[in-house]
Amino acid sequence: MPALPRRIVVSASSDIGHALADGWLAAGCELYGTFRTSGAALEQLALRGAALFCCDLAKPDSIRTACERLRSDANDWDVLVLAAGLIEPIGPFVECDFAAWSESIQVNFTGQMQILRELLPARRRPARLPPLALLFAGGGANGATLNYSAYTLAKIALIKAVELLAAEVTDCRFAIVGPGWVKTKIHQATLAAGERAGDNLQRTHEKLAGDDCVPIERVVDCCNWLVTAPMEVINGRNFSTAFDAWGDPRLDEMLRADRDMYKLRRAGNEKGVRRRLSGVSFQTVDRAPVLTPDASAKLYCL
Repeated sequence: MPALPRRIVVSASSDIGHALADGWLAAGCELYGTFRTSGAALEQLALRGAALFCCDLAKPDSIRTACERLRSDANDWDVLVLAAGLIEPIGPFVECDFAAWSESIQVNFTGQMQILRELLPARRRPARLPPLALLFAGGGANGATLNYSAYTLAKIALIKAVELLAAEVTDCRFAIVGPGWVKTKIHQATLAAGERAGDNLQRTHEKLAGDDCVPIERVVDCCNWLVTAPMEVINGRNFSTAFDAWGDPRLDEMLRADRDMYKLRRAGNEKGVRRRLSGVSFQTVDRAPVLTPDASAKLYCL
């Protein structure tokens, strides 16, 4: 008899983590989760059969203790979700308290890597469809997100970590998803930061008051698609809930054909590069590149 789906949601107390846990419990999955602070919503998950453990991602010892329990109770997991997120401190990097900045890196990146290191040995093996480690991205991968440096850098590091782990751990799928603007409690920190949030304060007010945020149900649907998607389609990639055509077979074929698609890459690699050509030499005059004919050159040109 096939084993029941066994899901771990790190930060089941987060809005997205709770939504995933709620749906998976309703679908008959074994559900294990962590929380930093409890509440009525978590108590309801526990009453429905979820096993929940306290885990403060700011504290490595707390992570270690929670993972010991999870390795024991949730051994043979098929999906591991890391849904923790802390957007503070908010403000220009040079004005942030560095202790708070470092703690944000710990919660958003280092602590999550510790959990992966602790729990990957307990993944389901062998499996027809390899288990999935699912993480969450934030803004900033395609530009500079002002006043959220710790959160942004940690999330970018997670994007690259997913690609790296996908290459190293070949019997597990790794994916990361950017949920987009979802009406969750994480935005309360921006509202509380006031002017330190810069232009994002007004943008947050407008987004939360409007109707163009991503419904949390769509985030759940995207995650459920990732749970069932083949390794060659999703492994090591960063998906956007709001913009990508996930679930469309045509996207699947594009992803199979392009190993760099939806991964962190340097833009403009085809521009301003030196290539070995015959008949042209590369020189510089006043730091400006100049191409000159040279039949004997092997050569380097822009």
